[in-house]
Amino acid sequence: MTQQTRRSFLTTTAVATAAATTTPYFTTSSSAQDKTTSANDKFKIGCIGTGSMGTGDAHGHANFGDIVAVCDVDFDHMYRAKYDPKIGKGKAAAYRDYRKVLDRKDIDVVSIVTPDHWHTKIAVEALQAGKHVFCQKPLTLTLEENLLIRAACKANPKLVFVVGTQQRSDKGRFMRAVNMAQKGLLGDLKKITCGINGGDVGGPFNTSTPPENLDWNMWQGQTQPVDFIKERCHYQFRWWYEYSGGKFTDWGAHHIDIALWAAGLTEQGTGPVEVDGTDAKHPVEYKDGNPTVNNHYNTSHDFNVIHRLANGLEIHVTSRGDNGLLIEGTKGKIFVNRGKITGEPIEQNWDKDVYTDAEVMALYKNKKFEGHKENFYTCVREGGLPVSDVYSHLQTMNMCHLSAIAARLNRKIKWDPKTEQIVGDAQAAAMQSRTRRAGFEIPKLG
Repeated sequence: MTQQTRRSFLTTTAVATAAATTTPYFTTSSSAQDKTTSANDKFKIGCIGTGSMGTGDAHGHANFGDIVAVCDVDFDHMYRAKYDPKIGKGKAAAYRDYRKVLDRKDIDVVSIVTPDHWHTKIAVEALQAGKHVFCQKPLTLTLEENLLIRAACKANPKLVFVVGTQQRSDKGRFMRAVNMAQKGLLGDLKKITCGINGGDVGGPFNTSTPPENLDWNMWQGQTQPVDFIKERCHYQFRWWYEYSGGKFTDWGAHHIDIALWAAGLTEQGTGPVEVDGTDAKHPVEYKDGNPTVNNHYNTSHDFNVIHRLANGLEIHVTSRGDNGLLIEGTKGKIFVNRGKITGEPIEQNWDKDVYTDAEVMALYKNKKFEGHKENFYTCVREGGLPVSDVYSHLQTMNMCHLSAIAARLNRKIKWDPKTEQIVGDAQAAAMQSRTRRAGFEIPKLG
């Protein structure tokens, strides 16, 4: 196929795009299907969200099947992905409305790499349409969305759902640290410090007319509409609580996940009983947990939020110090991040002849060790939970969102991990969910 010019492609897709972005939102009517796939089948994949991270993920997915559809509300991202020789190869269908991807009966797998505030809606509707789901972290925008995702997954048990927390597939560092902690080599765990760095500070920013390549209304989705500010969009969206949770959900989704895995606290009903957000600062003034201006980045940039658990363990989520996890027990401590694993237990090989292939396999939910996406597609073929399963990730997201709520209110809040509710604080409890813009509702499955 001869590559079209950007202008001719825009012209041929303009009518369909206009129709898609002016109609009210609705959920797909396709029912979940049995997606059992043989090892000889080649998966057909749809990629929703093809910005920088979406492009990287799409390159990985292309190793396991044919990418037959790409989708992005930014025309330039969509166009680039369609003609990327490793992604669309000029052959993939290109859409600006994700529902067109979900409506295709031939697509087995969808990759969701959109801004955070879109993850849950698209993922739930993908399950409803019978697709296996690879969704980037952080999975949800609110505590309420955690419940919606869990219910949707339980309603579609034959569909595989993996979260893009690739640290779970780091055998030499994070998995080794988790194994040492779970084996008791560090003794009883007393404190885990998750260093996640601070968020960006910026503003005031100017409003402007959205660029013609971007469907700004569609990009905003469930959030309340505002005038376009360039710094709200694409990578910078994560510094606005409207669309994300700042570093609490950005790096927190990675490091809190490893902390809970190491502590054996990944099951529903586990978690903190108190979250202390008194040591948190924001780049703008807050009132009643909300920013008082809308033209500055507003997520916390300087914080040390403390999660206290019923068993005495403290998990600190902090912007201070090195990025990584310091895991401290009664017998020893180790530090781990994406570049190293250090500490006396490592230097003296406390886990010599202990970190066996069988134990690696146990961490991988009784499947062979392989790359993150390889594990996902293995589970699609064979069944079973992937190493980065949705259910354990939701325990992480509980703590990420609780961190943000406590920081925004700048106080301690109480959490009941059994009922998954903030207790004794009506104002904080009201922040477990948000009002969604009409037409962008998330379907409730299960």
